[in-house]
Amino acid sequence: MNLSKISSWILRIVAAVILLQTLYFKFTAHPESVELFSKLGVEPWGRVGTGVLELITGVLLLIPATAFIGGFLGMGLMFGAIASHLFVIGIESKGDGGQLFMLAIIVLICSIFIQVIHRNEGKKLLKLIIK
Repeated sequence: MNLSKISSWILRIVAAVILLQTLYFKFTAHPESVELFSKLGVEPWGRVGTGVLELITGVLLLIPATAFIGGFLGMGLMFGAIASHLFVIGIESKGDGGQLFMLAIIVLICSIFIQVIHRNEGKKLLKLIIK
């Protein structure tokens, strides 16, 4: 296994674990999750919808053939999460010391590198879409 494949697996696992571990809070209507999405004005549909997208993204990241798509979705989700923290929620949420914000940044960075590593799959996908 070469460095590129090892790096890809590490990045994909890190991003997927972060995305998937938050699902418990979203799908069980944990009070902190409800409060966060209420601040955004999208409770409950935004919380559940985001959870579904994060579940799909996490699974796509773990399947080598769909890593590019998972990385693309991860980038979109994390740009949204980071913007929500910067403009509405605040970097620190419920005294977490900015942990949710930092996890979003970590997933974004992993997703960007996944896109770079899997760019050839992205090019193939784009060719299929254009045809």
